[in-house]
Amino acid sequence: MAVKRRTPGNPLALAVMATLWQKPMHPYEIAQTLRRQGKDTSTKINYGSLYTVVQNLEKRGFVEVTDVERQGNRPERTVYGLTDAGREELTEWLSDLMAVPVKEYPVFETALSVMGVLPPEDAVRLLEERLSTLEVQLASGRGALEKLYETLPRLFLVETEYQLHMLRAQAEWVRGFLQEIRTGTLPGVDLWRRFHDTGELPEELTGPL
Repeated sequence: MAVKRRTPGNPLALAVMATLWQKPMHPYEIAQTLRRQGKDTSTKINYGSLYTVVQNLEKRGFVEVTDVERQGNRPERTVYGLTDAGREELTEWLSDLMAVPVKEYPVFETALSVMGVLPPEDAVRLLEERLSTLEVQLASGRGALEKLYETLPRLFLVETEYQLHMLRAQAEWVRGFLQEIRTGTLPGVDLWRRFHDTGELPEELTGPL
């Protein structure tokens, strides 16, 4: 039986609902909690639009006002909590994201798809620069993760582990790809060089009209 795929939603809305699953909060506290728990490393968080996200969730019946706080002369703060419908939505949405692979479009893939625009030598130089940056990020990330292991259970660090794993896989692929270009073992590299030497697209790349 085919798995039903949900319409992609705003990941920030998922993060907001997961935060309210912990306890009711006002939007400023939601933002502070997301930052404190490091969710800004795994979810693109626009704190300016967080209020709009909360309002949209309220319109859809996934969150509701549970209290209005006032402290001294400060403006009122509206506290929101997750509704039963919100808990159901959170569970279903998260379950779908965990189980169903979805095609994503990283910008690096886009760059690789049109890499032939650059001469091979330029591509090598830029990929070497990328590899150097990846290796720095890996070293820094491993150090930070080891420190976090000292204070947090691994359960709360799995997204960081995954990020490092993907960085490691990307670095390994870039390293191997660079070696193929340098040694000339990459199929099509001669055609690639010929194009940039002559300015004419080889027939092998144009195919029959």
